[in-house]
Amino acid sequence: MQIAALPEPPYYMVSFTSQRTNVDDGYGDIGYAMTKLASQQPGYLGFESARGADGFGILVSFWKDEDSIRAWKAVVDHVEAQRRGRRDWYSKYEIRVALVQRAYGFDSGSQ
Repeated sequence: MQIAALPEPPYYMVSFTSQRTNVDDGYGDIGYAMTKLASQQPGYLGFESARGADGFGILVSFWKDEDSIRAWKAVVDHVEAQRRGRRDWYSKYEIRVALVQRAYGFDSGSQ
């Protein structure tokens, strides 16, 4: 995984913080399919994710606007993945949507 290359703000971010169950049953394949499908949606800008050995994870996706986020939430395959997540893969999750108004960083390799 790497840090997403994003445009200058403003843009939106959706934080999906989750705790996994012990059930795998296609989780990796569906996760890969969802990141690929999301990248094909209008308004998609990128994502970053991390998951610990204890099952705690954070996925942050970046979007042009709130309409793009709403459209992604309603994509049929994504709706099915959400249903599977609640039934099988997550014991708990939180979703937060935020407007990014400012962003900056550091890269030691660019000096």
